[in-house]
Amino acid sequence: MKSEELSISKESEEYLEAIYRLEEKSGSARTMELARQLKVTPGSVTNTIESLEKRGLVIHEPYKGVKLTKNGRKLALNVLRRHRLAERLLTDVLHLDWSQAHDAACELEHAIAKEVDEPLEKALGHPKTCPHGNPIPSESGKLVEEKAELLTKLAPGEDGTIAKITEEKRDMLQYLATLGLVPGAFVKMEEKAPFNGPIIVKVMGASYALGRNVASIIWVRKS
Repeated sequence: MKSEELSISKESEEYLEAIYRLEEKSGSARTMELARQLKVTPGSVTNTIESLEKRGLVIHEPYKGVKLTKNGRKLALNVLRRHRLAERLLTDVLHLDWSQAHDAACELEHAIAKEVDEPLEKALGHPKTCPHGNPIPSESGKLVEEKAELLTKLAPGEDGTIAKITEEKRDMLQYLATLGLVPGAFVKMEEKAPFNGPIIVKVMGASYALGRNVASIIWVRKS
């Protein structure tokens, strides 16, 4: 496995990380989803997936999508660890806004050498999550998920504390920040429209209507 970690390219790291994120979200990563997320052509995705499959890092089932193997998942978690430590470095030390940290960390993660991530983690005070509340994998690849549920699962009258935001696009994070919907914020469900309509939540004394697509990326710890 050590040789894989030394020889894997930046492109392969990006693919494994993207596959991991999509697999966690929907069970597998489909070619078109990967193409959209990585901003490449479907043909490029197909070629790279074939290469990763030959190396035993993914399994591609036609019409079902791509899944990581055990070795592929280990590598993906290592990339994710470096990415989330980089986000912490950018926000905690360099004071970059949380909405900018994800994009910058996508570049920085590939420059963090294996022998650097542990001292970096120590220097940062061993953070458990990234600025968006998502858990940072340990050096051994262990990922501890905090018990939380989607904001959309709360019934009217129920409340909780925001644990994490799973969508890290800049414009979405900026929008959520303007509403105060950030990790650690107390939020209460006020109304839920039927037929998958919008919800109304209260945060910091103000009420806001959210589309289900926005609410579905917010996870909370129920009170």
